[in-house]
Amino acid sequence: MSKITKAFRLSFWMVTLGYFLFIVQANGQNTVSVSGKVVESESNEPLIGVNILVKGKVIGTITDINGNFTLQISQPPPHTLVFSMIGFASQEVTITENQVSELLVTLEEQTMLGQEVVVSASRVEESILQSPVTIEKMDILDIRETASDTYYKAIANLKGVDVTSTSINFQILNARGFNSTGNTRFVQLTDGMDTQAPALNFPIGNLNGPSELDVESVEFIPGASSALYGPNAFNGILLINSKSPFEYQGLSAFYKQGINHVGGRAGEPASPQPMFEGSLRYAHAFNNKLAFKISASFMEAEDWYGTDQTDLNENSQGDLPFNPGENRVHVFGDEVSNNIGLLRNVGAIQQQANAFGLGGYIASIPDQVVSRTGYDERDLVDYGAKNYKVSGAVHYRVNDRAELSYTLNYGSGTSVYTGAQRYSLNNFNITQHKLELKADNYFVRGYTTRENSGDSYIADLTGVNINDEWKGNAQWFGEYTINYMGALALQQVAPGTLGSTEQQAEAHRFARTQADQGRYVPGSPEFQNSEQNIRADFIPQGSLFNDRSRMYMTEGQYDFKNEIDFMDLQVGASYRVYDLRSNGTIFADVEGNDISVTEFGGYAQASKRILEEKLKITGSVRYDKNENFDGQFSPRISGVFTEGNSNFRLSYQTGFRMPTTQAQHIDLNVVSARLISGLPYYREKYKVFENAFSLASVQQYSEAVAAGASPVAASATNLLEQVTDLPALRPEKVNSIEVGYKGLLADNRLLVDMAYYYNLYNDFISQTAIRKAPGPVYPGASPTTDQGAINAVNAPTLLTPVTIPGQENTFQTYTNIVDREVRAHGAVIGISYSLPNNYTIGGNYNFNRLITAFEEGFLSEFNTPEHKYNIQFGNRKVAKNMGFNVSYRYQTAFRWESSFARGDVPEVHNVDAQVSYKLRSLKSVVKLGGSNIFNNRYFLNFGGPTIGAIYYLSITFDELLN
Repeated sequence: MSKITKAFRLSFWMVTLGYFLFIVQANGQNTVSVSGKVVESESNEPLIGVNILVKGKVIGTITDINGNFTLQISQPPPHTLVFSMIGFASQEVTITENQVSELLVTLEEQTMLGQEVVVSASRVEESILQSPVTIEKMDILDIRETASDTYYKAIANLKGVDVTSTSINFQILNARGFNSTGNTRFVQLTDGMDTQAPALNFPIGNLNGPSELDVESVEFIPGASSALYGPNAFNGILLINSKSPFEYQGLSAFYKQGINHVGGRAGEPASPQPMFEGSLRYAHAFNNKLAFKISASFMEAEDWYGTDQTDLNENSQGDLPFNPGENRVHVFGDEVSNNIGLLRNVGAIQQQANAFGLGGYIASIPDQVVSRTGYDERDLVDYGAKNYKVSGAVHYRVNDRAELSYTLNYGSGTSVYTGAQRYSLNNFNITQHKLELKADNYFVRGYTTRENSGDSYIADLTGVNINDEWKGNAQWFGEYTINYMGALALQQVAPGTLGSTEQQAEAHRFARTQADQGRYVPGSPEFQNSEQNIRADFIPQGSLFNDRSRMYMTEGQYDFKNEIDFMDLQVGASYRVYDLRSNGTIFADVEGNDISVTEFGGYAQASKRILEEKLKITGSVRYDKNENFDGQFSPRISGVFTEGNSNFRLSYQTGFRMPTTQAQHIDLNVVSARLISGLPYYREKYKVFENAFSLASVQQYSEAVAAGASPVAASATNLLEQVTDLPALRPEKVNSIEVGYKGLLADNRLLVDMAYYYNLYNDFISQTAIRKAPGPVYPGASPTTDQGAINAVNAPTLLTPVTIPGQENTFQTYTNIVDREVRAHGAVIGISYSLPNNYTIGGNYNFNRLITAFEEGFLSEFNTPEHKYNIQFGNRKVAKNMGFNVSYRYQTAFRWESSFARGDVPEVHNVDAQVSYKLRSLKSVVKLGGSNIFNNRYFLNFGGPTIGAIYYLSITFDELLN
């Protein structure tokens, strides 16, 4: 029986078990009927869409357009009805009779500070003030009033959040350091479903998440959460909860018109570009038993451009005024480089030089790295950003205690992603199907995530292949070298000498011009035909992905609150299968070599209040097992002491992250290196430790040679670091201590939340690069000559080098840092103050620092500003129908490290603002606003696009608008 079949069967039996539970619990017929009306206390006007829930059950209803409601309950009284609506104080009403009519309930509008209920911190409902860990929440009003151009980008205003943008529609979230453009240390759940792409193992932002019209709340927990959420809930977790079709019925619609690329710089559009976004949602319930919803959304925009011309090889130019071996960040094709000094001993070069009378200049060929001429990113990447989403759900309340639902989420579009290279994600799509049975005290769900890479391709590889299709690397470097010698002869440089720096520079210019004669020019028919052919062919022949990977997940939880009184107890379990289907374009899953990965886990959590209910102690432990690694235990213990409105918390948390599916099975040629898994099979497959040296030491040696050092074999061994083995890949672990305070002060008008954390990481997962030499390089072994040492270790970065045809010589592999502990710490403080006349002001400060230094050659990827703060000021009712909101974000400069590029990210100052006006007669809200309204250009990750201002006008229609 296959792993996938097992996953399907497990999902079926878990849902069947849940169905049996609610059948056992079901009893009686409709015995209680309640009807009435809900009004606003001050104006006495009816409130539309008030949520009415029977406490302890799943049954409920909402008020209609006149504020009226009717509710049938199939158990005898007494019952407690909870009346709630965002922006109003909740109210509970006890029903003691079988028939209650004309019940009048009044709700009072209020600015809520610390009144939210959250579920993510402990997987059960609890007050946000008494959460055992730091937690942030955005509700419907926060989402509606945000000044950012999307609610997902507004998450950046929350305390402790880092946001990285690789595209206008692709944002990655993180917390507490070790950020990346593909964050495998962070988990994002939408209605309980993990939103990671199966082949990438990180959340894909909001590309397949709910639209603004369908989001009820967002909960964010920074820090380790593996004790409850399992693998990769390492730096934090985000829960997005969509609206129930029972509680939010009717039609809603949204449309936004905006512009970006205002004041475009060189390499960007010269005039502002239009942006469009729109969505529809409709939900309806039948007799509070059956309900459905369907929503659709779209967005289109001209994406932010990558225009960074920084040379990543800036140290390889020697004394020249420019670098012939440059590798610019957003230029593709120049990754292919060669030390032309290696060609001095190539027979074909010697023969051509002699034929042209240049034989005396063979010794004048310098030890200089030269790269091929590249193409700007804008010539190779599709900047037509799009995102189309469709979602739907059907919910059925079998009885008052349990609800069965089926959910479909589909997202497709075009975006740009920065990983080891720049990837143009064209017409990709991700689909999720979920079947769930949920009650007040348990849930079971099974779901699958299916990705389709569509027409997605590697932009870097496209540029490389266009160059190679026009003229092969061996021919181009050969022509370059011959023309270099010819230029020296024309300048009458003495044969066998290098000439002056100016003469060498002129020779390089001449050589490139001659070697590039006839090169495909962007926009020409030859260039377009070549690009189309390469983008239409799968890796490795072309640059097109062919990924159809899938994930299957089954999980459940049971709360013993109905069986146990003296404490709270929850247990849960999960089973997951990754079915990798890249067809050889990411993994080694070529035909006949199917790859799948299985994980399973289980957890238990218990909590109890002591000291007159003032102290709540919670303990939890989880065990997880991946088929390729040893099992992992993740304990957590916390205490929250409450005195009045003040809550003091202390927690010890652990987390772990499994090596990603790519860390376990990637086998991909990415031009500058072959990326390979850290599992032993792949290291043995390529014999990566034969005559191998760390790439960092090879680069140091190359720089020494370029600076004039004697490249004899003995000196080579003094500079080179031989690599004979690397630690076996294993899960990474973190131990975290957090202390914090959250409380309401100043007559409940001031909310203060503070926390400090200290993290200790073991078996830190990193990547390192290895350069293989074609022969041994050490004293007493051949070659021992100066040129032999150069040939052996300063081999070209080509994957099909001139001197070693068909052989790959550079490998980047996953490994662990096992000889030390990695330490980091940080602190956050958030303040919200409710001013008179509905004004609110708030802000937060965030501090994160990596304590442990990493040695050369290993990527720490901490990638987080040390200091950051946010300030927000607003009033959703500054006048009868008018509101506004302004937010300011600042972060200090920091160092960014990734396998794509390393460099400095400058400090960021950003202001978002909006003004909204309610058209009550049309049940609509008009909003005029902007993100980065002062158009301060910035980027959030080195190698990412430059981001400017977005100005927009939107209108939202909602039948439930009060």
